[in-house]
Amino acid sequence: MLYQPFLDHAIAYMRSRLPISAYPIPPGFESKSAETGKGKNLETVLTTSYAFQTPKLRQIRAAHVQGGKSLQVLNFVIFPHLNYDLPFFGADLVTLPGGHLIALDMQPLFRDNAKYQEKYTQPILPIFEQHKENLPWGGDFPAEAQQFFSPAFLWTRLQDTNVVETSVFAAFKDYLQAYVDFVDQAEPINDPDRLAEIERSHLRYLHYRAEKDPARGMFKRFYGEEWTEEYIHGFLFDLERQMVLAAGQ
Repeated sequence: MLYQPFLDHAIAYMRSRLPISAYPIPPGFESKSAETGKGKNLETVLTTSYAFQTPKLRQIRAAHVQGGKSLQVLNFVIFPHLNYDLPFFGADLVTLPGGHLIALDMQPLFRDNAKYQEKYTQPILPIFEQHKENLPWGGDFPAEAQQFFSPAFLWTRLQDTNVVETSVFAAFKDYLQAYVDFVDQAEPINDPDRLAEIERSHLRYLHYRAEKDPARGMFKRFYGEEWTEEYIHGFLFDLERQMVLAAGQ
């Protein structure tokens, strides 16, 4: 349960700072288990889902996968409401037999906008600089993904579990605190053109994440294709579904 303390901290901290309430999780996604391996290698893989919302944050959600020492995953993402220009908060914490893959960022809506970067990236660069000393750059990642990450993208590969429990946990706490500070200060956007830009940015990001979700193969192997695709589009990246439902009301 390597990432349980991360999840527990995130939920408790956000409850202490923000007026969070439950976000509906579609039936069948709250918890799902499967068995993998044979004989002495038999493991139960459990995926649990958590979701919350606030007046400024459309969806705060987590997918937590526990499959023994060689498979631990926490995907914790925050999506703002579309009338705020807040970035996305993203934490992908993955433990596989080969080691730990860690990604933390406040993913910008407008990466090439200097004023936007000054507002949301410059304040967190000191946090990035502080933590990258213990969490060195993890190497190349897909060029098509680079447009979705900020200059404060903390991306590392680790072998030492103790570093995850200490340095990664400290970075996770600092990034989350900085994000909640941004939420506190955020004011709604009223300009129609700006609102349209924000919506396009959200949809572009969610289309990419849903199409390229690295957990798709893992989930298909454990739970089947139908459950996996519905989990990705109906819960993890559900904006379009929610927009359709809202339009029909």
